Amino acid sequence: MNRALAFALALASVAGAGASPIPQKSVENGVAVELSVQPISGGGSLTESQDVRVTLKITDQLTGKPLAGLYPGGWMDRAAVHKKLGEEVPADCKKKIESFLGGSMLSRPEVDLNVYYVLALNEDATISVVDPLFGYGNSRLLTMVFLSSPGEDWALSADGRRLFVSMPEAGRVAVVDTSTWKVTSEVETGAHPRRLGLQPDGQYVWAATDGGVVAIAARDPQPKKAASLPTGAGGHDLAFSEDSRFAFVTNETDGTVAVIDVAKLAVARKLPVGAKPVSIAWSSQAQAAYVASAGDGSITAVDGTSAKPRARIASTPGLGQIRFAPGGRLAFVVHPTANAVHILDVASNRLIQTADVDKDPDQVAFSDELAYVRHRGSEAILMIPLKTVGEPGRPVSVVDFPGGQHPAGRNAHPTPAAGIVQAPGAAAVLVANPEDQVIYFYKEGMAAPMGHFKNYGKQPRAALVVDRSLRETAPGVYETTAKLGDPGDYDVALFVDSPKLVRCFPVSVAEDPVLAAARRLKLGIEPVGVPSTVTVGRDVALRFKITDPVSGAPRAGLQDVRVLTFLAPGMRQQRQWAAETAPGTYEIHFTPAESGVYYVFLEVASAGLPYQKSPFLVLSAEAPQGQASNGDSKP
Repeated sequence: MNRALAFALALASVAGAGASPIPQKSVENGVAVELSVQPISGGGSLTESQDVRVTLKITDQLTGKPLAGLYPGGWMDRAAVHKKLGEEVPADCKKKIESFLGGSMLSRPEVDLNVYYVLALNEDATISVVDPLFGYGNSRLLTMVFLSSPGEDWALSADGRRLFVSMPEAGRVAVVDTSTWKVTSEVETGAHPRRLGLQPDGQYVWAATDGGVVAIAARDPQPKKAASLPTGAGGHDLAFSEDSRFAFVTNETDGTVAVIDVAKLAVARKLPVGAKPVSIAWSSQAQAAYVASAGDGSITAVDGTSAKPRARIASTPGLGQIRFAPGGRLAFVVHPTANAVHILDVASNRLIQTADVDKDPDQVAFSDELAYVRHRGSEAILMIPLKTVGEPGRPVSVVDFPGGQHPAGRNAHPTPAAGIVQAPGAAAVLVANPEDQVIYFYKEGMAAPMGHFKNYGKQPRAALVVDRSLRETAPGVYETTAKLGDPGDYDVALFVDSPKLVRCFPVSVAEDPVLAAARRLKLGIEPVGVPSTVTVGRDVALRFKITDPVSGAPRAGLQDVRVLTFLAPGMRQQRQWAAETAPGTYEIHFTPAESGVYYVFLEVASAGLPYQKSPFLVLSAEAPQGQASNGDSKP
């Protein structure tokens, strides 16, 4: 280690040795608010680029009773002048919150504490990360996650900071950091990991391979394989008891379910179920796992301690996915060959209702009020109001909306991951449609989707939401995680509509000496007038302003500015020398040859900037209006 780096690290350790930020308190309109911004790891003072946990406690001032069920809005932005707590809320705080609520492109905060991201598991070895902007129907591609091979299934850690993705062709599970959207490691699992499941307490992620399952220690700083357990032959599905004591693994060829004692990481027993078990789900009300078998049409209930199945319900062959509605009493079982959805009541262990649906149903998902049924043979998404089911023999009310121009369940590369997921903070769902190459946003009560998120020419096989908004973790306690920006003074602006709350809290972010030293060695690079969307076959100028990071002065006269462009995931690579068109401004001309997502990196060898450490641009190339892209019709 050289002396400069050692000195910088020493300074960093001193900077982090200060007292932890003290929670700040305020009272407004009889509502007491306590804000805490704490480092997730390491303790000490707040420093730039740090991952922090933001905690908001809201109580009634007089009674001390937690105020639950609120939907606070929060933002972190540069402070103009700090005000003392207890003073009247400054006008600039109110204006700041009003501008954030208005969603102006010119008033985006440094850190948005209400944000969520929509992820698409694509047909190739990528994951799209889409940032919804200011309401639904508008979005931008935040980044792409590049995998070693196409992903099959995924599981998100309880805190949302890690995403695990199975990669059958690679024989590994990728671990993605959702703060940086980078693959930080890969865990070897053996042959063809497909189905993934995270047990409720978050201790292990389970990956189903050809011959059994692998337990991955999900909480470890570097997730690793904790156990490999043979369970039986054939495809596997996974379920867990709500206390995480037991994991249940179906074995399609064997016609069994393996019950795993999680504490011992060992198979406790195997129980015979129906022929070709294809799906399993846990019922919190029955305290049992229910297995749907396609071969003989049976549904079997098993638990963690019994030596034999608890119940068996007869149906007809061809059953598919089984999932429980909120509450854990009613299970919805899709029956693709019969174009039906059966409803099972675990209180009586009987099929009490059947809904006639469109051709080839394959997945069911839930919001608080509705069950959504997806099909491989119809573009319609059917909705079943949950309040209308549960009475034996009663006809099932079904309504629908168009889930795109093509069937959302028709997928050349099927995945067990959910294609319909609930949107955060709204009575709405997101529907991935592979052939349309978009994710639709549907709000309950509407006749059609309100809008869609583009997937930039890729086929979204499944959808997932990473929610970074302030969520209630205990009565009156709202939390989220965030990454701090550059050093300086900030305001954490908070807003609650009812009871009315408008408040800004001062927060200071210290400079990290190591990062500061690294910044002085780098260049400031800023794109100039570069569009986010370009047209296939048309020339576009890509200009970049290069400045000194300390003085801000243009870095003129650089002779080795080179620009790399490529089509994700790595095709059509081009490297071009940039020409200086004005002092410190460098330009290349680029013509996208086909539609898709292009990445743009810079290299300046004389200034010590390689491609790997360069900031990058993301360009979406689209076919000229009225023309098809790669022979496919546009949605």
